[in-house]
Amino acid sequence: MMKKNKISLYIHIPFCESRCHYCDFCSSVINEKEVQKYTSYLKKEISLYQELLRASEIESIFFGGGTPSSIDEKYISEIMEEIYKFKVFKNPEISLEGNPNSLTYEKLKIYKSLGINRISMGAQSFNEKILKSIGRVHKTKEILEASENIKSLGFKNFNLDLMLALPYQKLEDLEISMAYIKKINPSHISYYSLIIEDGTNIKKLYEKNRRIFPNEDEDRQMYHYVCEKLCQMAYDQYEISNFAKKGFESRHNLSYWKLKNYLGFGLSASSNIGKKRFTNTSFFTDYYQKLDHNKFPISFSEELSKKERISEFAIMGIRLNKGIDLKEFSNRFSIDFKNYYKDEIKKHKDDGLLWVSDDFIGLSKRGRDLSNIVEVDFIK
Repeated sequence: MMKKNKISLYIHIPFCESRCHYCDFCSSVINEKEVQKYTSYLKKEISLYQELLRASEIESIFFGGGTPSSIDEKYISEIMEEIYKFKVFKNPEISLEGNPNSLTYEKLKIYKSLGINRISMGAQSFNEKILKSIGRVHKTKEILEASENIKSLGFKNFNLDLMLALPYQKLEDLEISMAYIKKINPSHISYYSLIIEDGTNIKKLYEKNRRIFPNEDEDRQMYHYVCEKLCQMAYDQYEISNFAKKGFESRHNLSYWKLKNYLGFGLSASSNIGKKRFTNTSFFTDYYQKLDHNKFPISFSEELSKKERISEFAIMGIRLNKGIDLKEFSNRFSIDFKNYYKDEIKKHKDDGLLWVSDDFIGLSKRGRDLSNIVEVDFIK
C-alpha cells in the first residue's frame, strides 16, 4: 500500500461576538444566517480538494478565526463530519480557538465528542482595564471559569493566549499573570507582542496617547521576565513566542514553521502545498461566487523557487529555540546550510546573535530580541 503524505488543515471561522481593537484579521460580527451559509460553502470548498485529501493523511486540524467558539457548535460538527470523510492520522491534534465567555461547559463537551482534543483560549490579559482598552468583552472570572470547564472535561492539551506591549501594561501586571498561570496550569502558552496595524482602533489610540503603551525597553524587559518565569514553571520555550510543558508543543504550528504541507479552508485562509503557496479571497461575495462555479476561491497564488524556499525555511526555522535542523535542510535542498550562509553565519555569530552546533543553528538569547536583523540576512 502506498504511503500517504501528511497534511495539516486550517479552518477559518470569520465570526466574532465583537471586534477587538487590535484586530486586522478577516472577521465579521456574528450573524446566524451568514454562519449557516458560510458553513455550507466551506464544506463545498473541502469537497473540491477531495483528490488531494484522499492522497493525504490529516495529522492536525486547527479551527481559527475570528472566534470559532462564538458560533453554534452544530456548525463545527458539520465541518468535522466533512473532514472525517478523509483519512485522519491515528492520533491527530485537533485544535479550536475560543474566547473565555463563549467556551461554555456544554460547547466544550460537544467539541470533545467530535474529537477536538486541544483548546486554545484567547485570554490576552488578566487586567480588566487592559482588556477593556483592547476591546475584549470577557472578564478575568470568565477566564478562570472556562479554564475550569476545559480541565474538568479532560482536555489535557490546553493553550492560553496572552499578549505583551498592551496599553497600560506594567511589569506588575505580568507578576499577577504569572500567579494566574500557576493556578490555571495550562499545558501550553503563547505570549505574543501586540502589533499595531493600520486601520485598527488600537492604532488610533496609539497615535492619540502613545504614553500609555510600554516603550521598547519596557517591552523587552517584560518579554525577558515572561521567558524566565515560565521556564521556572517547567515551560520549555520552543519558539520565540511559544512555551509548552513537555510533549505539548503545538504540532499544527510546527508544521507551519517547518514548511510542511498545509491546506487552509475559508475566507483569507492560506495554503502551502509542495512549491505552491496560495491564499483565499477575503470577501464573502467573491468566496461564494467562485464556489458557485465550482472554482477554488483563491485570490493569490505563487510557485516559489528553490532559492525562495531556502530563505523561507531558514527564516521560519530560526524562530525555533531548537534552531534550524541542518540535516533536514540538507535532505530537503541537497545543499550544505553552513556553506550556503557562510558569511551571514559568521557575521551574526561574531555579533553574539547566533549559536552553532554540528546539527543545528539557532538564535542566542540576545538574538531573539534582534531576530529581524538575522532573518533579513537569510533572504537571498
